[in-house]
Amino acid sequence: MRNASGNGFDSSDSFAVSGAAEGAARLHDIPPSITPSHGDDSHLLSRIASPADVKALAPNELAELCREIRTTLLAYGHQHGGHIGSNLGMVEATVALHRVFDSPRDRIVFDVSHQSYVHKMLTGRAGAYMDPNRFGEVTGFTNPDESEHDQFVLGHTGTSISLACGLAKTRDMEGPGSGIGNVVAVIGDGSLSSGVAFEGLNNAAEQGGNLIIVFNDNEMSIAGDFGGMYGPLARLRASGGTAQPNLFNAFGLDYRYVAAGNDVSALVAAFEEVRDIDHPVVVHIHTLKGAGYDSEETHANQQNASTLPVSLDSPTGVHPTDNVNHSEPWHSDHCNLSDHEPHEGQCEASHWQNPDAAIGKPDDPRKHYGKMAMAALEPRFATEPGLVVISPATPGSNGITHEFRERAGSHYVDTGITESHAVAYAAGIARAGGTPVVATTASFFQRAYDQFFQEMSLNRSRVTVLDFLGGLSGSDNTHSGAYDVTMFSNIPGVTMLVPTSARDYLADLAWATAPAGSADAPAGPAVIRVPGEAILAAERDATLLPVTGGQIADRPQSASLPASASSASGGISAATVRGTVSVTAQHAGARHMLDWRVNQTGSQVAIIGLGNAYPLAEQTAAALSDDYGITATVIDPRQCTSLDSDVLESLRDGHQQVITLEDGQLEGGWGEKVTAYYANHHVSDGSRNPRVLNFGAAKEFTDRVSLGELNERYGLTVEQVTEAITRCF
Repeated sequence: MRNASGNGFDSSDSFAVSGAAEGAARLHDIPPSITPSHGDDSHLLSRIASPADVKALAPNELAELCREIRTTLLAYGHQHGGHIGSNLGMVEATVALHRVFDSPRDRIVFDVSHQSYVHKMLTGRAGAYMDPNRFGEVTGFTNPDESEHDQFVLGHTGTSISLACGLAKTRDMEGPGSGIGNVVAVIGDGSLSSGVAFEGLNNAAEQGGNLIIVFNDNEMSIAGDFGGMYGPLARLRASGGTAQPNLFNAFGLDYRYVAAGNDVSALVAAFEEVRDIDHPVVVHIHTLKGAGYDSEETHANQQNASTLPVSLDSPTGVHPTDNVNHSEPWHSDHCNLSDHEPHEGQCEASHWQNPDAAIGKPDDPRKHYGKMAMAALEPRFATEPGLVVISPATPGSNGITHEFRERAGSHYVDTGITESHAVAYAAGIARAGGTPVVATTASFFQRAYDQFFQEMSLNRSRVTVLDFLGGLSGSDNTHSGAYDVTMFSNIPGVTMLVPTSARDYLADLAWATAPAGSADAPAGPAVIRVPGEAILAAERDATLLPVTGGQIADRPQSASLPASASSASGGISAATVRGTVSVTAQHAGARHMLDWRVNQTGSQVAIIGLGNAYPLAEQTAAALSDDYGITATVIDPRQCTSLDSDVLESLRDGHQQVITLEDGQLEGGWGEKVTAYYANHHVSDGSRNPRVLNFGAAKEFTDRVSLGELNERYGLTVEQVTEAITRCF
């Protein structure tokens, strides 16, 4: 691992680094300019303002340019973080692409476009990687708003070939007037496993015409490679591209192989050979993911050292490594998956690198609650042969550790970047009587929308979905989870649970995965929205829950409120913190999992906080009490599939306002259903029709806006909610 970020360059342009250990963290001082090429015309990268500048270099300068780019990426990763490993492997290929092709007339579509950092450097955006003051100028993915050289906003996977087919189709239909030359799709880093990629290959072969598909084969996905296609690909590599079966030839596509995928001269020659070709061709390049990081052996020997000089001891800074072709089950090495310790080759940790400033910090909610779920499921494997955890390529980021996967054995399946398949696969497991748990990020699940409707819900399949990163976050515009409630909660037959504590989260998981035939088991699929930052922060600091202090009933049950807070129609069917549970009001079977929980009974105002917005409900209630003497009713709905009509009816007595808080899209979301309930159940006594105020996110894409700023924008702060409440009195 490159364990430090650097203090400058010596006279031979080697990247000198040093680091000092401070407890568990190793923090490094980085000067404002992290490469000497910034503002220095003696270095090549500072002179690259467009692809034309790459074309103007002498052939013997290309390797030096690659060296400078790799050095910049290594330093950028330490200070800013990002998808460094895949970009290190793509340095030479990207330089060669812009040496040979004429962007933007020649259209280059990157997939997954987290491989596009080098492309951005070569198209006028190098300063955003060299100057820390400018790091925020570019996204981690291609984006036409940044540059005419970026064709699409692409943060997901598998679509580059389809998009390229569309560009080429219009070019061929319109002829020279289209302004489009060569069309190049750059796919790889696991994205070839997506089903839509094969749909694109199928279309490309039929469509014909100029279309160049560059397949970046780095022998990795996000985690390891999985699936039957990887054996033939390995044989192609071993044979220099001659082995059969050749899956690209099987589609009817021309095929070229470049073994030296980190040799810029070899790549330039290969791309020149296919430039202006009159039919679709696949150029299969074999690259090294993380090329420029320490090798596995060096990493193992040096990971505890306090000072680690970087020696880019080859013309482009690629170190020799034998960290490839592992025979162990997960096809990646046994590194500990730390985002701070990537190395060359088959290293899962090189997919995403956290900046050095994050070293030593506790797990984020995804890892924290993911590890918790796996720890709860693992003891059941011995007695439940049908219990299977399915991860579509993203285990490490969601707390499904390498060690867990090894112990789980056949109880864990990585399907690759294939969410649609993963959900349909889970439905098949459920139909056979198994217990599947599908776990990935909220925005990735969007690719499986049809399977959620058809294979899972229409068939009432007992599938459990762990929905990570749901709700508002500072994510880029392709990874926002703000739309998950509007998606999942409106699918017929799906129960979407939104726990607000680890205790509820584990209870929900146990209920959703109860063996088939259990008396308390749900009748169909269940989605569990994994708690986010606000919930984890409150669990680590109980003062963030000023009403309950986090002390709630161990098991949610129905209960009646005191008579003064109950409605004539039967009272609130939810457990209270200090109230007495009414035995006669308890529901049998699964019903109690859908009951709302009233954590404080009050009057005038009822605040209902869904999921990650629940701590805000308690904090607002505390402010109303302290500043206005109002004791608000505080409710945790615990799910967003259905409304608890008993609770809503009980609020008619003594409550003039009902406030809903949600950290997701308001339009089409959960809070509007509460508003609609009272509108559709209007009673003649006007005093018993509370006014409903909904707080949530606007229907928009946001790009790397901090969570705090988003909360301010959407009125999801104590001050803004309190002001809105009091203004209505």
